[in-house]
Amino acid sequence: MKTNHCKIVDCTIRDGGLVNNWDFSIEFVQNLYAGLNEAGVDYMEIGYKNSPKLLKGADEVGPWRFLNDDFLRKVIPQKGNTKLSALVDIGRVDENDILPRSESMLDLIRVACYSKDVDKGLDLVQKFHDLGYETTLNIMALSNVMEHELLEAFEMINESVVDVVYIVDSYGSLDHNDMKHLVEKFKQHLPNKRLGVHTHNNMQLAFSNTLIAAELGVELLDASVYGMGRAAGNCPTELLVTHLKHSKYSLRPVLDIIERYMIPLREREEWGYIIPYMITGTLDEHPRSAMALRASDDKDKAVDFYDRLTTPETAITKSK
Repeated sequence: MKTNHCKIVDCTIRDGGLVNNWDFSIEFVQNLYAGLNEAGVDYMEIGYKNSPKLLKGADEVGPWRFLNDDFLRKVIPQKGNTKLSALVDIGRVDENDILPRSESMLDLIRVACYSKDVDKGLDLVQKFHDLGYETTLNIMALSNVMEHELLEAFEMINESVVDVVYIVDSYGSLDHNDMKHLVEKFKQHLPNKRLGVHTHNNMQLAFSNTLIAAELGVELLDASVYGMGRAAGNCPTELLVTHLKHSKYSLRPVLDIIERYMIPLREREEWGYIIPYMITGTLDEHPRSAMALRASDDKDKAVDFYDRLTTPETAITKSK
């Protein structure tokens, strides 16, 4: 398997923050950056660059939800080879908050949107490109996108300046055939664009789907240490680091992060392959209902949960 073209984007802070409300200490983030840099990981996504003015509850989350450039300079005074990335959502970012790349700690800004909003996503991409950043467009919930919508999106993307276009398995519902089909479709319709992949582990396929994408030429591979991410989590960074046939990656520093930080954190916070997330994955649904179940007293009542999702009349009867 040829993977010399691949680059790893570690999303532990950004996607993992969805698990613990971005409540990571500065020490944690500094040590994670140092470990990823030592391991040869190409990018660390250090959070969201959304604006606190445009989202409720900004004072209740950690600073990685609304990254501030002055704050970042204090957190990582000396950058290594690992580049820094941030994600923005359309409608949640104030463009005036984004400094030119020459004045910022960030190298890459990724824009997340649904297929119906690709035009708005590309407007943001253009602005970030003009400021000097590397850019990606992450098209979410691809398993739910109609063919004609995707073809319209491809036309706009082809004419845009975006560097990398992401295939995102938001619900963790894709298998190897789906991934192969999507990668081939993206390659066919976006012949001049580099591709990325972001997988979720609802059906324990995040790692294998990422490898399939890599084998087909996808370049940017999203992952997180110990798989930490929303609900079922992501492809584990440690698996990619050890599996990609690439001399520059080193497993030991990632194992050190897991041993010192992630195992104690996993005792306090829950993420990863758990049956309710498997159920939403097989049904190609957003995991919010499973997350709500896990936060309730009935968190392990999987049969009842499955019945509610698959037979609407069950839910009606029980609510009477």
